[in-house]
Amino acid sequence: MFIYKLQLNIYSILLYKGVGMMWILGLLVFLPLLTAGLLFFIQGDRLRDAVVKMSAAAIAMLSLFVAFTCFGNKVVFRLGDSFLAQGAILVDILVALAVFYYTCVRFHRYWIALLEAIQLGAVLWFEYVSHGTLDYYADIVIDNFTLIMILIAGVIGSLIAVFSLGYMEAFQKEHRDVRDRRNFFFFVLFLFLSAMFGLVVSNNLLYMYTFWEITSVCSFLLIGYTESRVAVNNSFKALWMNLLGGAAFAAAIIVMGLTYHSTALSHLVGLALAGMPVTVILALLLLCGFTKSAMMPFSGWLLGAMVAPTPTSALLHSSTMVKAGVFLIIKLCPALGNNHAGTMAMFVGGITFFFASCAAISQSDGKKVLAYSTISNLGLIVCCAGIGSYEAAWTAIMIVIFHAVAKSLLFLSVGTAEQQLGSRDIERFDGLFNAMPHLCLCMVIGISGMFLAPFGMLISKWAAMKAFIDAGHPMLLLLLVFGSATTIFYWAKWLGKILSVMNGQERREQGITKGEWFTLKTLSWMTIIVCILFPLISNYGVLPYLRITYGFTRDVIAQSNLIIMSLMVVLLVILPSRYGKGQPKRKVGALLAGVNMGDDRNYHGAGDNIIPVELRNWYMEEWFGERKMKLSGFALCMACIFIQFAIILGGVYRG
Repeated sequence: MFIYKLQLNIYSILLYKGVGMMWILGLLVFLPLLTAGLLFFIQGDRLRDAVVKMSAAAIAMLSLFVAFTCFGNKVVFRLGDSFLAQGAILVDILVALAVFYYTCVRFHRYWIALLEAIQLGAVLWFEYVSHGTLDYYADIVIDNFTLIMILIAGVIGSLIAVFSLGYMEAFQKEHRDVRDRRNFFFFVLFLFLSAMFGLVVSNNLLYMYTFWEITSVCSFLLIGYTESRVAVNNSFKALWMNLLGGAAFAAAIIVMGLTYHSTALSHLVGLALAGMPVTVILALLLLCGFTKSAMMPFSGWLLGAMVAPTPTSALLHSSTMVKAGVFLIIKLCPALGNNHAGTMAMFVGGITFFFASCAAISQSDGKKVLAYSTISNLGLIVCCAGIGSYEAAWTAIMIVIFHAVAKSLLFLSVGTAEQQLGSRDIERFDGLFNAMPHLCLCMVIGISGMFLAPFGMLISKWAAMKAFIDAGHPMLLLLLVFGSATTIFYWAKWLGKILSVMNGQERREQGITKGEWFTLKTLSWMTIIVCILFPLISNYGVLPYLRITYGFTRDVIAQSNLIIMSLMVVLLVILPSRYGKGQPKRKVGALLAGVNMGDDRNYHGAGDNIIPVELRNWYMEEWFGERKMKLSGFALCMACIFIQFAIILGGVYRG
């Protein structure tokens, strides 16, 4: 009760003493933008470190403040046809000029420039012909789901920015051939955070489109940071796929604006619930979401993005940018379900989930395993959103939360291990438990959060199974069951590898900076806390949003079961931390297939050969090879998209 009264008092002060929530939201967008501008011109390490740390702390605190003051309330702002609308047009032009510079002047990828020109021209034409005719009743909407996304971008994004300071310094020392452009790296990093905040608070699709395009360009710039041929090619792959989604976004805006004289996302959902013919608009926005969230057949750009420095993978390609795509699709969730757009989302998401999970089995590159796991989980989120039911929406949002925290922790842990060991190949992680015990513990927490009971991701899949059964989709249930089973293969292999004890390993954690440790340990505790507070997050974060969206509320999983799961997480954390402390450890020699040479790392084998101890996993390339899984997934998803669009457009023309 005290916290509730304090929240009301703070909210009253904001509204009635001249500050206003709108100014706070504006600060949330412009603070990282201002930081980006400063960092672009800062060359010195000490000044850059200070600016990044202070700005990251301010952004994280501001995100928490906005969430604290707004949770449980739905805040709506009308901007109208103001100077902000003109500013959005100007930003669209500036983004297009940046694309034209890289595609026409520097790298001569003219066909990508043509794609940008088409969508920019279409949006500018629409702005001109629709001037004064659109209803701007809800340009900015703040609800609980928006606040969850603000916390993900603000808190996790800020932690990754702090981590990047030490990581990028070591990265430049290791890669002498790469031009030191850290000022540019941090400029793009904070520019992305600014755009992400703007994207999630925008209810007007015109504003969302502007921020959407900025995130696409930021991804392009960070993937190509090293300026190598592979990095440049992969960055352009990401650019054209995201621009393809941007073209679909522009088309959806034009169709909706000319037909219904509105570009409000909430209005679109209302039209769909009222039975109005908006399936074409929904399908176009889904296609846009597919490209951003790396659904098959558009997943190639995210896999190629793994050439970027690890903080890029953690921020853009696991915790935030790819979440922009599923954010849009989850917002559309009530309008989906029993229509062709919903069917397309269900099967594209389900197929992506299954085949990406299978492809991860055959990978030994740590970042590639994480990339396929990310694509797989995003597919499950899209599949749940496509069902459109209350239970499926709850599941999708909970997966977003757990995945953002645990996967960013894993990406950063793998990047740190790569810098210390010189490789991110899981087969090179022998003895990690001895050589880097604290980093190994961070990995264990992240992996546990992704697939072990009673951690949140597995509970979310339990809820997904219930949603699929209630919605009457047995085929999707099979994809979920078998896709979830495959995750055991690659997570268990990884977990067993790093927990294997090998004597004689020297400690190799000395090179990890305090900033990196701060981020890794904070994300580790966040993963544990989020799993423990599962019932509270559901009751006070997700259910109020669903009550407003669907008009009713109910438990997806019984509260008693959620509380039991939380207590089990507490026990899993407490017992290992206390068991055996202060007791003497007994060391025994390893049993090897030969005569142990005394160091537990080598033995005399057949023919008196000295054979090193090696632990190797089984990758089943013949059955789950990357090429086979990608080809199958791409073909099925492409067929699904073409068939559903043919049906949708055929229905439009018949009407």
